[in-house]
Amino acid sequence: MTATVRAAGGVLWRPAGDGIEICVVHRPYRSDWSLPKGKLDGSEHSLAAAVREVLEETGVRAEPQLRLPGIAYTMPDGVPKTVDFWLMRADDGPAGEPQDPTEVDEVVWLSPAEAIDRLTYPDDRGLVEHATTLPPVTGVTVLVRHAHAGKRKDFDGPDALRPIDDRGRAQAETVCVAAALFSPRRLVSATPLRCRQTLDPLARRLGLPIVLDAAFAEPGEADEIPARVKVAAARLAELRDGERVAICSQGKVIPGLLASLDGDGDGDPADYKTPKGSGWVLTWSGDRLAALSRI
Repeated sequence: MTATVRAAGGVLWRPAGDGIEICVVHRPYRSDWSLPKGKLDGSEHSLAAAVREVLEETGVRAEPQLRLPGIAYTMPDGVPKTVDFWLMRADDGPAGEPQDPTEVDEVVWLSPAEAIDRLTYPDDRGLVEHATTLPPVTGVTVLVRHAHAGKRKDFDGPDALRPIDDRGRAQAETVCVAAALFSPRRLVSATPLRCRQTLDPLARRLGLPIVLDAAFAEPGEADEIPARVKVAAARLAELRDGERVAICSQGKVIPGLLASLDGDGDGDPADYKTPKGSGWVLTWSGDRLAALSRI
C-alpha cells in the first residue's frame, strides 16, 4: 500500500481594527494561493511541523490555539495526503521573510472574506469560514497524563514514588516538544513522582519550576474519584485565569475532569480516555471551554 503523506499547517490570524486578518501565501511553483502548510520532517510531531511550516512560509512566529478540522485528499500522482490544521495567533513581534522564495513568494494579510475569495482550494476556504465562527480565544491550558511508568505490581515501594521508565522518558520528551509550543509560564504537577518527571524536560527547556498540586492526583479509593474531579475542576478554573499553565495529571482524574467541562458538563468520561504520555489543549473563551484538542 502507498504510504500516506502527512503535512500540517495553520489558519494564522492577527487582530486588525475591530476584526481580524488571515494570512494567505502565494506558491509560485503551483501558481496558487494557499494557507501556510507543509510536510512533516520524518518523525516530527505534527503540531511542531505546523508551527515550523507557518514560520518558514510566512516569517511569522505563531502560537497554536486549537485544532481545526483536518483535510484528506489524493494527490495527482495517486498518493493519499492528510493535513492537520491549527488555529494560530500571530506573535506581536516583527515578521521575517519567507524562508524559500521558490516555495512562497508573496505573503498577504486579508479580511476573512477577502481571504476566502483569494484562496484557490475549497478545503482552505472552508477552514477560514470555520475559523470565523469560533468564539474569541482568551486562554489556553495544556493538560497531559503522566508518561509510562511500568506496572504498579512490579514496583517495590510506595506507588507515589514509582518513576517513569525508558519508554516514559521518550514520551516525556515528546510532551515537552508539543507543550513548549504553547509557551506556558507555569508548570503544575500532581504529586506522584512520575507526574513531575513527565514535566521535567519541559521545565528544563523553559527554565521553570514545577509546582506540586494534590488536586490533580488520583485519590486512594475509587469511590473518591468524583469528589477529586470536582476539586480538580475548581483548581483548573483558578489556574485558567492566570498565566498560561501546563498541568500533568493522572488517568483516573482526567476523563471525569474533561467530561465535566466539555459541552453541558454531563459527558461520558470514556470519551476522554487519555493514553499515558498524551494530552489535551483546553481552549477558553472567558470561563467557557471553547474547544478541546488532542495532542
